[in-house]
Amino acid sequence: MNLEIKDLNVSVKDKKILNNFNLKINTGEIHAIMGPNGTGKSTLSKVILGDKNYTIEKGDILVDNESILSLETYERARKGIFLCYQNPISIDGITNSEFIRTALNEQNEKKVGLYEFIKSMEKNIDSLKMQPDMMHRNLNQGFSGGERKKNEVLQIKMLKPKFIIFDELDSGLDVDSLKIVCDNIKEYLQEYPNTSVLLITHYTRILDYLKPQYVHMMKNGEIVESGDYTLAKNIEKYGFDKTFFLGDDKNDE
Repeated sequence: MNLEIKDLNVSVKDKKILNNFNLKINTGEIHAIMGPNGTGKSTLSKVILGDKNYTIEKGDILVDNESILSLETYERARKGIFLCYQNPISIDGITNSEFIRTALNEQNEKKVGLYEFIKSMEKNIDSLKMQPDMMHRNLNQGFSGGERKKNEVLQIKMLKPKFIIFDELDSGLDVDSLKIVCDNIKEYLQEYPNTSVLLITHYTRILDYLKPQYVHMMKNGEIVESGDYTLAKNIEKYGFDKTFFLGDDKNDE
């Protein structure tokens, strides 16, 4: 899936958040956006999914060269866009399996068979090293931060989206859980190489696993610098406030 954001200006409660924001992600590419708190990274992810709390003043969001601004959130999700939330909420009264199976049935013309669904759930739960009973527990109810993030990746593996946004996936994950989650994401991307990915993060540790082809530094609602993985390492070394050129430290270990 191709996603292109053109001159996007977004505000919330009359406060400008995104300022002439531009980004193009081609099919199968992994892009990372890094930047300090309050610069609009999470706003960007929500706007792509159509959060009505934000006002689009100007610009467009195109999926495969067609605008999605008029589409509701569920319509964007049906196109294959998935947002892995920074803080996934819990929902009482609906189990994990009910939630995922309902979503699968909504996106497919033919309902998923129960046996096929259960076997797939069990396989992916095992791969993510989740407790087997999580299939039958209420959605994220009583889950730790790490379990909630694993549950988001479980949904990805079941729903098979074409464009995935990870909003600070690494927050709440210890070292072991981060490796498990990233191994599962890499396995998914190997199986579905046309999947496009947008990683939003403060840190490089998740980028060490998922290796984006493009890294963008975002400040004050716009991208101020773009490059390859070297840019992420320079940000880690110098921080977000220092201005530097991508080539300066390419050979500096």
